[in-house]
Amino acid sequence: MKKLGLVALIEASFFAALAFVFDLLPSIRLSPSISISFAMVPIFLLAFRRGFIVSVLAGFIWGLLQVALGDAARSILTPLQGFIEYFVAFAFVGFAGLFYQPVQTAYRRGRKRAALCLVTVAVFVGSIARYFWHFIAGFIFWGEYAPEGMNPVWFSFVANGVTALGAAVLCSILTVLVLSSAPTLIRPKTAAPVSPPKKAS
Repeated sequence: MKKLGLVALIEASFFAALAFVFDLLPSIRLSPSISISFAMVPIFLLAFRRGFIVSVLAGFIWGLLQVALGDAARSILTPLQGFIEYFVAFAFVGFAGLFYQPVQTAYRRGRKRAALCLVTVAVFVGSIARYFWHFIAGFIFWGEYAPEGMNPVWFSFVANGVTALGAAVLCSILTVLVLSSAPTLIRPKTAAPVSPPKKAS
């Protein structure tokens, strides 16, 4: 595995910080347990720009920022629950990066519609990957907050399922709109090859 370059590391930190800022903005709150946000969009853009490893790293940094600078303290019940919901879950947003190569290939071949379809699928994959861990933590650690008479597993499935679906739809729409108008965002610049010196005649 190739080592991550400095530029990729800087971009991972930048996009993570952008996601953190977006997460501070008002979200669509349907209930105390269901809140839909577009904060994952920067991580998705990075996933199509840099691939799986860099986007997973960015998601992890985003979770770290949530714990260090955000209001995560109010949502951490135990160290294990905090680790699952802020480090593992946020890192799994980067699973959208598994579609990096097909998306890049589609753009290179001029198949813009196919590329945007792949982007939409990837956003759903990243969203579901993240909220799978929130679902697990939901019924293990938050089960006591389920409405009286409601199974904690079902409560977590409904709350996190609706949140995941809403976030996936919102983020896919925004990501597609961004890439439709500025596809160069996911085409990182590479250094021009250095020509070999000409031999003296």
